Amino acid sequence: MCFANLIRRNCMIKVENLSKVFTKKDGTNFYAVDKINFTAGDGEIVCLLGVNGAGKTTTMRVLSTIFQPSEGTAEIQGWDIKKHPNKVRENIGFLSGDTGLYDRLSGREFITYFGRLYSIADNIIKQRISEMATLLDMNEFLDKKIEFLSSGMKQKVSIVRSIIHYPPVMIFDEPTAGLDILTSRNIISFMRDCKKRGKCVLFSTHIMREAERLADRIVIIHKGKILADGTLENLRHISSQTDLDDIFVYYINQYTDETELRANEF
Repeated sequence: MCFANLIRRNCMIKVENLSKVFTKKDGTNFYAVDKINFTAGDGEIVCLLGVNGAGKTTTMRVLSTIFQPSEGTAEIQGWDIKKHPNKVRENIGFLSGDTGLYDRLSGREFITYFGRLYSIADNIIKQRISEMATLLDMNEFLDKKIEFLSSGMKQKVSIVRSIIHYPPVMIFDEPTAGLDILTSRNIISFMRDCKKRGKCVLFSTHIMREAERLADRIVIIHKGKILADGTLENLRHISSQTDLDDIFVYYINQYTDETELRANEF
C-alpha cells in the first residue's frame, strides 16, 4: 500500500491511529475506521475518497466530536478531539447530510439563531449572512420558511449555519450529494473560496470528478483503512494509471490481493 503524504503547510487536522469500532447485534466488533493516519493543512483541500460505507462519514463524525474514537486520536488546530471537544467545535464548520433544520424558521432566522449561540454580535451575523447569501446565490429565498425550500436551498442554509462563526477548518461530508448542477457549482465555488482565504478544507465524496477538480490531496479510504494518500499526479505516477477511476480500482485491487494473501498464510 502507498502512503505519499506531502506536508507543505501548517497542520490544521492531524489524525493519528484513529479507529472507531461498533458492536454488531451478534456481539462481534466492526471497525468502521481502522487505525488511520492523515493530515490536512491551511489553504489546502483534502478529499476522503471512497465508496459508500468506506468509513468517510464515520471519520468526519469522529473529527467533529459527534462520535468518540475507540482508539487513537486527532487534533484540530492543535486541540485534541478527546481532551478539548469544545475547542474543536469552535474551530470547525461541519456540514453533514443529516444536519437538522427548523422548518418553521426562515433561512435568515435559522442562521441568526446559530450565530447567537456562538455569541456573535447581531451586526456581524448580519454582515456574514449578506456575504454568504451573495456568494451562494441565496438572496431570493433567504427569508422564506425552510419547510418550503428545495434540497439545494436547504443545503446552502446548512452551509452558512455551519460557518457563521468563521471557523478555520471546514469539514464537508459529501456536500453535493443529491443536488442539481447549478447548486453543486455554487458549493464547489464556495469550497475554493475557503481555500483562497487560507482555510483548511476536508471533504468526502465517491464522485471521482469532484475529487479531480477540487482536491490538492486525495486520501483513498476503503473498508475503514487508508490505501493511499497523495496528490493526483503522485497517485498517477505510483499506480501507472491516468484516470482517477483506474487509480482508485488499482488501489482497491491491491488491497484485495494483499488481504487474500494474508488470509492464505493462516
